[in-house]
Amino acid sequence: MSGDKADLDSEYQLELFETRGIQLNTPIRSNQKNYQKQPILSRKVRKRIETMFSQLVDQFMIRVNYPKTFVGLATRILSKVTAFTWLQFLNSINNKSLNHVKHARA
Repeated sequence: MSGDKADLDSEYQLELFETRGIQLNTPIRSNQKNYQKQPILSRKVRKRIETMFSQLVDQFMIRVNYPKTFVGLATRILSKVTAFTWLQFLNSINNKSLNHVKHARA
């Protein structure tokens, strides 16, 4: 499992490993000892994930949900994620960048 730079607390990492068996690998900050750049593949994947979450929050307003039931919440989130995935699919068949969902066209 990989964490972000906010998860550097060694006590937290040790607790996760002892209680759940999860080894959390966090990138070291550039101003710390033994700093090494992350592999290019890790940086690209992380950037894509961060961009996706940012788009779901900003463009699809995934945090704005006022459901009355759990089924309503699940339906709203599923519909927003489905719309996002559909726009990425449209971009992929039109040879466009997947992350430009705001301007996707059929």
